[in-house]
Amino acid sequence: MTMMEVCVDSVESAQNAEEGGATRVELCGSLVEGGTTPSLGLFQTVKSHISIPVFVIIRPRGGDFLYSDTEIKVMKQDISLFMSSPDPPDGFVIGCLNSDGTVNTGLCKELMALARPSQMTFHRAFDMTPDLGAALAAVIDCGFERVLTSGGHSTALEGLPILCDLVKQAKGKVIIMPGGGITSHNISRIIQGCGCSEFHCSARSSHSSSMTFQKQGVAMGALFSPPEFSMKTADVCKIRTILQISKSEIN
Repeated sequence: MTMMEVCVDSVESAQNAEEGGATRVELCGSLVEGGTTPSLGLFQTVKSHISIPVFVIIRPRGGDFLYSDTEIKVMKQDISLFMSSPDPPDGFVIGCLNSDGTVNTGLCKELMALARPSQMTFHRAFDMTPDLGAALAAVIDCGFERVLTSGGHSTALEGLPILCDLVKQAKGKVIIMPGGGITSHNISRIIQGCGCSEFHCSARSSHSSSMTFQKQGVAMGALFSPPEFSMKTADVCKIRTILQISKSEIN
């Protein structure tokens, strides 16, 4: 039986995923950054509106997967908050790496201990490791139920030969779930090519706003494709400058 996981970032998308026949949803915030931790309110509302399993990604920011001590505290607190919900997540999606790109098994196990008995998926941080074979061994050692991967490439179709190797290496100890650029045009080739029983996609399309007044020429955010190895952080000098200007304006 083929199982379809759809990544969603809204109640509407979650409902559409269920209506379309998805097996489960991966609930995210900021899909433009590859998915970050969703709000507790979004999770609880989604949970109350659909009946299929909801997996929650725990990723405090976009960018790489090397986390500071404070970011780790955020991740642990988020998991605890989700687990305290009346109807907790059916699964969590995490991925933590060391500075050399290898899987941070110690941190993964710490997060997993907080999240059990929910199922655990290692996300596409896997594709950013230098040795996918070694990474898979580490994921298995941690006890993950599945790993989401594009075979170390931008799309699952490009990584299909590697996906096949990973399935053989896994030997059923962990589910290899292809994801990345999967569409109706290539899903058959991917499933047939690697023999996977689960796959992950977004399956999104654009639609126009219902606003009758639509102001032009004003953007609420930057239009960008965020790089994997560059993060935006608060700049002390810029903060000070803004503060000084604001004070001078008040005075």
